[in-house]
Amino acid sequence: MKVKVISRSTDEFTRERSQDLQRVFRNFDPSLRTQEKATEYVRALNAAKLDKIFARPFIGAMDGHRDSIKCMAKNPSYLKGIFSGSDDGDIRLWDIASRQTVCQFPGHQGAVQGLTVSTDGSILVSCGSDCTVRLWDVPGATLADSDSLSDNSAKPLAVYVWKNAFRAVDHQWDGDLFATAGAQVDIWNHNRSQPVNTFDWGTDTTISVRFNPGEPNVLATSANDRSITLYDLRMSSPARKVIMRTKTNSIAWNPMEPMNFTAANEDCNCYSYDARKLDEAKCVHKDHVSAVMDIDFSPTGREFVTGSYDRTVRIFLYNGGHSREIYHTKRMQRVFCVKYSCDASYVISGSDDTNLRLWKAKASEQLGVLLPREKKKHEYLDAVKNRYKHLPEVKRIVRHRHLPKPIYKAANLRRTMLEAERRKEQKRKAHSAPGSIVTGSIRKRRIIKEFE
Repeated sequence: MKVKVISRSTDEFTRERSQDLQRVFRNFDPSLRTQEKATEYVRALNAAKLDKIFARPFIGAMDGHRDSIKCMAKNPSYLKGIFSGSDDGDIRLWDIASRQTVCQFPGHQGAVQGLTVSTDGSILVSCGSDCTVRLWDVPGATLADSDSLSDNSAKPLAVYVWKNAFRAVDHQWDGDLFATAGAQVDIWNHNRSQPVNTFDWGTDTTISVRFNPGEPNVLATSANDRSITLYDLRMSSPARKVIMRTKTNSIAWNPMEPMNFTAANEDCNCYSYDARKLDEAKCVHKDHVSAVMDIDFSPTGREFVTGSYDRTVRIFLYNGGHSREIYHTKRMQRVFCVKYSCDASYVISGSDDTNLRLWKAKASEQLGVLLPREKKKHEYLDAVKNRYKHLPEVKRIVRHRHLPKPIYKAANLRRTMLEAERRKEQKRKAHSAPGSIVTGSIRKRRIIKEFE
């Protein structure tokens, strides 16, 4: 006869110290716990509610500029440093951890329109409406390092004067070249006072320029004539151009999928494109109620942040039609520039009220060092929320955002106008000859023409 004996060593369940956790033995057989799904649903509901309770995205403001902040740049070799440039010609390097100015770069006589940092993080390039490009040596990005600077200000390494005012600048991800946007697109080398190459397609002012992260010789620009143009430095002429119905204020390439870029448009939307197929947008990102002024991708490539004229900052999934998060404060005015931090944990916004603001990328994220148990608990609650996110109650709580009254009213008005436009289109189609009116997809409707 076979006898099964239950044997359990006391070492397995006895605590060594009173602070230790009790060992719990679990049988994961689903037939033993028939209420498991109901329990998990309640946990998902509670996790969604707790996220709302602990959502404190605003960390602090960095005050020091005297005019509205027009541009920002990250230092690729230093996590805590961020550069900002304002309308009065002031450029500052900030230490994000202490939220204080490390160094100032005086010299521009007009508004600073563009900032960028070289690949190795040693040279800062600035351009402005005073028709100059200035190269600066980047100091140590901590307050301790800056004590060696007597007056806390730096001198330019070089000043290049040109014929036209500049609107934007960007540096190659891998190389020594940088591009400026203005009356035309100029390609510069660090060591030459004249552009090494110039591109021109049309007569309107170019207002933004961004190099491709995967292919160093490819760059995208947007101009006042509502065009988005792709250039290849190995060719003598521009590669492709698409004209939209409204102006594109800024462009950002996806760092993980370098063939894709997203354009921040004047018509309150952002449009994601595949650079190989510009006749149709891959995705339309809606929700802003005024012109989108700036855009920046997270280093993970899964999300991007936008800043708008409607005084809000929104975070979108790279393939999401609507924003997953909206940030606003009573004092924040029109947002002209936004940046993701290099570790994708924070978002920095620069606005018309002379302040830089630091936000958490995940509003309810717990800052500081987490214990392994805490980390596991957060991961479990996220997984449970994700499993039950389609159920009405969880979906309602996760999606809800409090909006300021002007933005709420503007969103309602915009919704009413779009609905009226849609009904008008349907009536026109119903009272016309069959096939005479073709309604295009929203992803194609905003594009007028593509040139090659």
